Amino acid sequence: MAACGLDFGTSNTTLGRLTAGGPRLVAVEGGHVTIPSAIFFEPGREAVIGRAATQAYVEGAPGRLMRSLKSVLGSGLIEETTPVGRERLRFRDVIGRYLAAVKARAEADGGENLDTVVHGRPVHFVDGDAAGDRRAEDTLRAIAEGVGFRHVSFQYEPIAAALDHERSVRSEEIALIADIGGGTSDFSIVRLSPERHARADRAGDILANDGVRIGGTDFDRLLSLGTVMPRLGLGSPMKRDDLSVPNAYFHDLATWSSINRLYNPRTLREIEEIERDCARPDLIGRLRTVVEAERGHALATAVEAAKIAASETGASVLDLGLAEAGLSARVDRDSLLAQTGDLARRIAARVGNCLAQAGLRAEAIDALFLTGGSTGLPHVRAALVGSLPGARVVEGDTFGSVGIGLTIEAARRAA
Repeated sequence: MAACGLDFGTSNTTLGRLTAGGPRLVAVEGGHVTIPSAIFFEPGREAVIGRAATQAYVEGAPGRLMRSLKSVLGSGLIEETTPVGRERLRFRDVIGRYLAAVKARAEADGGENLDTVVHGRPVHFVDGDAAGDRRAEDTLRAIAEGVGFRHVSFQYEPIAAALDHERSVRSEEIALIADIGGGTSDFSIVRLSPERHARADRAGDILANDGVRIGGTDFDRLLSLGTVMPRLGLGSPMKRDDLSVPNAYFHDLATWSSINRLYNPRTLREIEEIERDCARPDLIGRLRTVVEAERGHALATAVEAAKIAASETGASVLDLGLAEAGLSARVDRDSLLAQTGDLARRIAARVGNCLAQAGLRAEAIDALFLTGGSTGLPHVRAALVGSLPGARVVEGDTFGSVGIGLTIEAARRAA
């Protein structure tokens, strides 16, 4: 029985295998141990995943790009179909094709079939809906079984990250694990020590779990709505009736999982009608250009890149030439904070929930362990650190800690 740990993330995926030297993340795309959670369907060809999927889209190959696949779990979209060439596929089947390809690459790397998996999962797939949360896990279990895993179990992603962190712990401590990913923000408070690391049953060491369905793609969405979409007509007036242009098109275009909804003749006709009847046809013409050319994912990628650049360097120029030659927008930390500051505060509020659940004061937390790509956003990091001012800040492997921890858990469960 060959076991693995699988961190299927909203933005990126990793898979870890058990080796003689310990848990190891597999290089699932070239020399990379991470692979973007993206798939591209080109008519008449086998679907491609990861960076190759994004590259095919950027190079203008005809077909459909789908990103942030995990975000449809727990939503009504999971059972819906989407056009892919001449066929329609359920979103759950799209996820299945992606995970099957990742699994096949890992099996080729190790030379053995993987039949057992510990799947990572957020603390909450769906906020405030226990039944919806169970359905999301059941769906992911069925998908995993459908791609060939005979034994499927789950572990909370922040608990997995804690298991990775615990390998470096030298004495007992209480750690708050913050895993801020592309689709969710998840927290656990865990008691850790070298002695406890060897125990099979760790239930008593888990003091609290909490999470919220807010992640990096939500920051992208609000940044796009605040900076990009007004340049494409969001909020602009119609010629009469004191109405604004309908905003649904802009929200779909700013949301990774909804972009493909716009790519149909009916929507394009509606946008063309609005362009004729609005007071700013020049702006709606930019929207029409993006939708007509199916460049929504390119636009979302540019917004994501500008967010990262502004976080790292303080400011960035967002090239909007795909909507109109020479068009651009400036993104800086101040504008990013203004448009997404509430998200950072809502994420950090979960720390207080965890402390209350554990019956602890902030001073009892020895270490704040940070993992997940969105911990790189300065205002998110500041909000988290400010919630636990006395805790030692530990930087985890941004994209690998959860995968390694899931593999450690897979080893325990397979023993």
